[in-house]
Amino acid sequence: MGYKLNKKLIDLVPYEPITGTYKIRLDANESCFNLNEQLKEKICKRISALDFNRYPDCIASEPVNAFSALYGVSPELVTAGNGSDELISVISSCFFESGDTIVNVSNDFSMYGFYAQLYELNVETYQKESDLSINADKLIAFCKEKNARGLIFSNPCNPTSLGLCRDDVRKIIKSLSDCLVILDEAYMDFWNQSLLDEADKYDNLIILKTCSKAIGLAAVRFGFAVSNKTVTTAMRAAKSPYNNDSVAQTIVAEILSEKQYLTDCRNTIIQNTKQLYSDILAVDKKYGCFEKVYEPCTNFVYIKTDDYQKIYEFMLENSIAVRKFNGYLRITAGTAEENAQFIAVLDRFYQ
Repeated sequence: MGYKLNKKLIDLVPYEPITGTYKIRLDANESCFNLNEQLKEKICKRISALDFNRYPDCIASEPVNAFSALYGVSPELVTAGNGSDELISVISSCFFESGDTIVNVSNDFSMYGFYAQLYELNVETYQKESDLSINADKLIAFCKEKNARGLIFSNPCNPTSLGLCRDDVRKIIKSLSDCLVILDEAYMDFWNQSLLDEADKYDNLIILKTCSKAIGLAAVRFGFAVSNKTVTTAMRAAKSPYNNDSVAQTIVAEILSEKQYLTDCRNTIIQNTKQLYSDILAVDKKYGCFEKVYEPCTNFVYIKTDDYQKIYEFMLENSIAVRKFNGYLRITAGTAEENAQFIAVLDRFYQ
């Protein structure tokens, strides 16, 4: 008998994002800002001086220090990862044992459950309220009922664009003292309810941050985990020793040091998102076409509509890529010009 894949892998299919070339990409929650020529030139000079025959710094000291300076946390509490996905994978595989229960929420980032199941964890899914909000007390009770060893969720949430206030998140962490809470703050740069400055106050908290959204470095694949010293030591020991290559470390360190540039980009994205939300509401008022348009605290707008499939296909026909879910559309805020073109096509769809 020949080799056969085990049951964890036999039915897996590769992740397949939207493929093809489109004039406007509003599907992946990326920043609409590419690096300007001055920053590119600065990075190229740094990269040209690298010793390519040497392994990278195994703890990514330079980008970790730049991240720490930007967000006001101690570098001793920070672990660098090859995107947040790698960090989620490390946490799922190393901080839990086979058969442990981890709770996620619906709707939320699909990879939380994927990695948990891949590492033979028992996944229990808490259902959000009908308005897609999280009731902190109900979530706490659900975790206790399921004897959860872990809880993972994004705040603000991808894909709903909604956020849970700081006090409610604190309540969850404190009420689940024997449960590891993994709080993904990938979109918190667009809101003001972060617990990043409190990460070391709890025994059971890991906060994830990414460079793929507000920082605008989706191509580089770089993320950070922030926690207390004990958890951080374990994270650094469990990850691969050279998980962030020297080129990526150089790029991230340079961009994270550009505080004014990042502030300007973030503020523009926030303004563009507000305008996109307002313009979508105007289309809804004109045609009465959407069941719900959720007010975002992220860089995207979430829409509940029965027309999600038709709109998705119509946008692709007009060289605009958006993200569809069952019954919903998620529209990333692009540049002002890109958003205006999206609205024009959306209006034309309903004419």
